[in-house]
Amino acid sequence: MSLYLDNGPPSANVNQPPPDHRRQVPAVTRAIAILRHLGRSKEPLGVNQLARALSLVPSTCLHILRVLTEEGLVDFDPRTKRYAIGIGILPIARSAIQRNGFISLIEPRLTELSAEVGATVLATRLADAEHMVVVALSHAPLPFRLQVELGSRFPTLISATGRCHAAFNLVDAGTAELRTRFAALKWDHPPAFDDWLREVELTRHDGFAVDTGRYISGVTILAVPMFGRDGRMTHSIVAIDISERITARGQRSIIARLLQVRDEVSNQMLGDGAG
Repeated sequence: MSLYLDNGPPSANVNQPPPDHRRQVPAVTRAIAILRHLGRSKEPLGVNQLARALSLVPSTCLHILRVLTEEGLVDFDPRTKRYAIGIGILPIARSAIQRNGFISLIEPRLTELSAEVGATVLATRLADAEHMVVVALSHAPLPFRLQVELGSRFPTLISATGRCHAAFNLVDAGTAELRTRFAALKWDHPPAFDDWLREVELTRHDGFAVDTGRYISGVTILAVPMFGRDGRMTHSIVAIDISERITARGQRSIIARLLQVRDEVSNQMLGDGAG
């Protein structure tokens, strides 16, 4: 069962770059969009499928795919005429993981924690203003478990992590802005906006967030924020499992362990300058 997926289409049309003052490089933007879309797809895709999904001209999409294929980042099946993410992406990802101080610090603790609490435990990083990404995870050694994928991206405001992000990074955001962003989220059982705002305030007070079956029916998600030197949330540590199992093991005790691991890693990161 894959939990963290992009909720809906890409946040911006790749043919219409965001209105800022940075110099845009459309070919690079489109290539990245193609790689991300292929990475999320559970099956190979044809040129027209990709072009429609990303609002690209098919001929442009084809040219980019050919270059990505030549570089080994995309695989092409000449029989089906479909494309899939290639193994050439692995050395790039491996280098990023090996050089990331946070991941090297958190991974062994997640392994220990998932075995201890009997739940899937993961770490996320704020990728941009709209997305968080799973950068490390460990599954509990159980015959049945919830499956989360490394590299999954999800909206910053969704679920328990979203309440943390809103509580600590959007303190000055207006109600109208939050309401607009909240309306775009996809939940199995959406909370009312006013209830969600109260939960955000509770998260700010308690220092952690809980989502019980709202994002995914029957699943409880516990999240604690990690902060950078400027006091803003940069990462989170999350435990996910069937709600009944979380209740049986003790929700508060799991949260206490998440907070303990967060504090240990934060002290090392802030002391060593790891990122």
